[in-house]
Amino acid sequence: MVGCGRTDTGVHAKDYYAHFDVPHDLDDIPLIVYRINKMLPGDIAVHLLIKVSDDAHARFDALSRSYEYHIHTLKSPFLINSYYYPYRIKDFGLLQQAADLISETDDFTTFCKLHSDVKTMICKITECTWTVIDDKYVFRITADRFLRGMIRLIVGMCLNVSGGKLSIDEVRKAIQERARTGHDLSVPAVGLYLCDIRYPYL
Repeated sequence: MVGCGRTDTGVHAKDYYAHFDVPHDLDDIPLIVYRINKMLPGDIAVHLLIKVSDDAHARFDALSRSYEYHIHTLKSPFLINSYYYPYRIKDFGLLQQAADLISETDDFTTFCKLHSDVKTMICKITECTWTVIDDKYVFRITADRFLRGMIRLIVGMCLNVSGGKLSIDEVRKAIQERARTGHDLSVPAVGLYLCDIRYPYL
């Protein structure tokens, strides 16, 4: 079985695809899905099986992936390990201004773990926004690919800008120089969700 990608330990997946080969067609797919879910632990669920061509690849065929990062400013005992709980969000307008900087670049050297084995730091961002509903803040980003630790560092940068620890100009300068901001913050993995993976044949 080959998955569509890997994430940091503790990251959730609302949407995840994997491909595998079988020697014959699968009959009664709803029943197979039911039986698989009966065997899986409670925190993993299979929703559907899809027949694809023999050369389909869950990782390399993906056109884009989206992630969400969830922040709550009101603690909830019913949502354990599903969001980040900071002290407060000072300025929502600055959160979005910081996110807008991300949409202006395609080189993410500033926002990735060092000494990784990737050949390029280039990622094509097509969506980068913050939304807020009551006590819940959600960051959403879509791209053709992501680097290790990239989203957690971007969210941390946005929070630092909102909290006055970084200015928009300082972040822009760091991006242009492919350097660190000097105030790196990698937010906890618990608030991050992989979602909405797009394929040309789905």
